[in-house]
Amino acid sequence: MSERKQKNFIEHIVEDDIQKGKVAQIVTRFPPEPNGYLHFGHAKAIHVNYGIAQKYNGKFNLRFDDTDPSKEKLEYVESMKEDVKWLGADYGDRCFFASSYFEELYENAVELIKRGKAYVCDLSSDELREYRGTLTKPGIESPYRERSVDENLKLFEKMKNGDFPDGSKTLRAKIDMASPNMNMRDPAIYRISHKEHYAAKKKWCVYPLYDFAHPIEDAIEGVTHSCCGLEFEDHRPLYDWFLKELDWKNPPKQIEFAEINLSHSILGKRKIKPLIEEGILDGWDDPRLMTIRGMIRRGYTSSSIRSFYDMIGLSRAKSTVDISMLEHALREDLKLRVPRVMAVLNPLKVTITNYTEDVEWLDAPNNVENEELGRHKIPFTKEIYIEADDFKELAPNKKYKRLVLGQEVRLMHAYFIKCNEVIKDEKGNILELLCTYDAKTKSGSGFKERKPRGTIGWVSATKGINVTARFYDYLFVDKVNGEQELNTDSLTIFSQCYVEPYINELNHNDKLQFIRIGYFNIDAKDSSQDELVLNQAVSLKSSYK
Repeated sequence: MSERKQKNFIEHIVEDDIQKGKVAQIVTRFPPEPNGYLHFGHAKAIHVNYGIAQKYNGKFNLRFDDTDPSKEKLEYVESMKEDVKWLGADYGDRCFFASSYFEELYENAVELIKRGKAYVCDLSSDELREYRGTLTKPGIESPYRERSVDENLKLFEKMKNGDFPDGSKTLRAKIDMASPNMNMRDPAIYRISHKEHYAAKKKWCVYPLYDFAHPIEDAIEGVTHSCCGLEFEDHRPLYDWFLKELDWKNPPKQIEFAEINLSHSILGKRKIKPLIEEGILDGWDDPRLMTIRGMIRRGYTSSSIRSFYDMIGLSRAKSTVDISMLEHALREDLKLRVPRVMAVLNPLKVTITNYTEDVEWLDAPNNVENEELGRHKIPFTKEIYIEADDFKELAPNKKYKRLVLGQEVRLMHAYFIKCNEVIKDEKGNILELLCTYDAKTKSGSGFKERKPRGTIGWVSATKGINVTARFYDYLFVDKVNGEQELNTDSLTIFSQCYVEPYINELNHNDKLQFIRIGYFNIDAKDSSQDELVLNQAVSLKSSYK
């Protein structure tokens, strides 16, 4: 494949602008509004904009579009900063705020009024919608559209000084009420709000709207390429109109790319917020959510997310990607990087009747596929736990390669054991297995005189660590008709899970593999010094091809 074909369409545009001398240095940006938590969709915008800046030795800005005091909080600012860094986008000291440009934005609005390109309108919000028209019907000009420049300047200053109540007036751009693009039909560019701003406090009572503020903020910061979602394509003529009417030299170029829909997931606050309020979800960082905070708790890595976006590429066509592809990216990222330990979810006690030692510490690799991760010790004791499903009194079929009454299996990294007796309660439930072991069959000894039925995992009953393991299914189930419904069985908790004591050498938020089960993350939020809680990041088996 040629080098040119490997580039995405944004890179073609950027390189063309560089070759034609339109830009001296590439500057991109990620401009979230601090009114919530970042999610998986935001990660793509960060990946695209930061990736372009990195590839062409440019600069990347993190800018908070904090122009709506009714929704924004410092809490969201700080969480977004952390999440952007976690995703691998190093913005350094290039963190900006729309609120720090309020004076300049106001002066630009005043300049539009002076040029006869903006006017103060007294129509209510309901009247504005009515006057705007429809996709098939042109809008109606406001009766206040022809106010003089002097009158508009005086009214706008009074708006700024707090002389009018919320919603009583707006400043609108004067463009074309008959435009086929609804965004060009004299859009509001300033509104009145007497709510206190988290950063500007009570200094302002008029605030710019996004479509007006965004292009000017880009221009102020010297952004060359404003890469954003396809939903802003219809807004691009307005973006360009403001920059042209205000005579910005070397204006930034807006480029849209398609966002993706991920199967079995949802990002919208409208559906998620009630689930949090009802206690179905454990906050915005619930591991079942596709918020960045939730994905961190679940056990996702920033490199797996970047790898996923690299795999699907960049286009202008909307698409839905199966979530199994994202899970595949996570497995590939973790398989050589994390230690592997044995764990038992549903413990069945095994007593090795002929074992007389107190404890023997066996040697095992941390990861059989990566020797660089080192080795650790596993305690072998008289009493151990095996998975309840790893034992049957009678083998159900020839393919069953686990422990059966009267037959041998190998305990992983340990010895052959043979089940001799099954202890049950009065109802016939199995309580314990009595087994013997063969000391000559120690793993690594080279013993080949006979072959066991199979190999199973185990954990010392006296030295193993009791942890809580949480397994997650998809929060939403995709239906054939494209709708989604809540999966009421999206969380399963194993509170009697036993794991090798090696887990105590790990830290909160460390990841590991439970052999033959899946990858897990030690939950930093719910774990304590005395109790570990682990979240399943992803299962071992993949349906993605």
